[in-house]
Amino acid sequence: MQIFLVFLAAFLGLSYGYNTDGLQFSSDICLFAGLTMIMPTLFNFKIKEIVLVIEHKVILLKSFLINFLALPLLALVIGLATGDFGIAAGIFLLSVLSGGGMVMHWIKKTQANTSIGFILLFINIVFISLSLLMLHIFGLYTENYFQAYYSDEIMLSSFARGVIILLIVIPFIASRVLVWFAQPLVNYINKYRPYISNVSIFLIILYLFSLQNAQLLLEIYDFEPELILISFVAVLTFYILNFLIAKFSFNSKIPEEKSAFWFSITRYITLALIISTFSIGSFGASMLIPIMLAYVIQIPFAIYYSKHVT
Repeated sequence: MQIFLVFLAAFLGLSYGYNTDGLQFSSDICLFAGLTMIMPTLFNFKIKEIVLVIEHKVILLKSFLINFLALPLLALVIGLATGDFGIAAGIFLLSVLSGGGMVMHWIKKTQANTSIGFILLFINIVFISLSLLMLHIFGLYTENYFQAYYSDEIMLSSFARGVIILLIVIPFIASRVLVWFAQPLVNYINKYRPYISNVSIFLIILYLFSLQNAQLLLEIYDFEPELILISFVAVLTFYILNFLIAKFSFNSKIPEEKSAFWFSITRYITLALIISTFSIGSFGASMLIPIMLAYVIQIPFAIYYSKHVT
């Protein structure tokens, strides 16, 4: 059912944008994701659990190295093989953005450690500036290889502060307020969390695929349809190898390591789509393709894995 909702939302979003002028992006979607996907998973988080950073420093360090070293190198190799500057940039962007709002849902669903999950979420969002710097370096040092022109016309560092506020600070404060002053509402949200999650995923995907820039995919399909296939193979290869790296690196039978495992195999697609929307002038419209395809690869896989493998 969840997989059907994902594809239905993507189809309806593209159809809406095709028949209208499409929607303009609003940061409210990040706040919506934070309150509906992240906040409910924080109800059981206790501030004193921040000491887990020291207790599980090896897991956190291993996760950091995978997300900011191993996966970017993997994405670089795959991206160079595609021969397209935009596709390569899209895959590289996915590689340096770990987790996302949905990852906390998968962590909770598979009985992984949500406290470690929140700490990993916080760490990865704090290091968004590093992710953007790595994307900038990628553009500088690969433009000659692709015989393209990289224009550093965007300053994306301002995203970091906004993302931290919308996806960490506000959901955390909201969770504390509800836990302290509205326990009946907390119980109600916990009771219907699966339904809330499904509706949230559907609305987020519907909105993102309804954006004006999403319609560039249809133009690419009309004029360069081969880029869709190239991108699909590249993104699928990235996710398969990413899964193998995570499977080898973490013991999914241990709740703390299972959380780190989820933060390795899932990419922050929503944020990647936001950044890529503002990066088209630097890397080209084809940058959107791998990120859009990541939705139809990552989410169905996560749904299947959470139900049948863990």
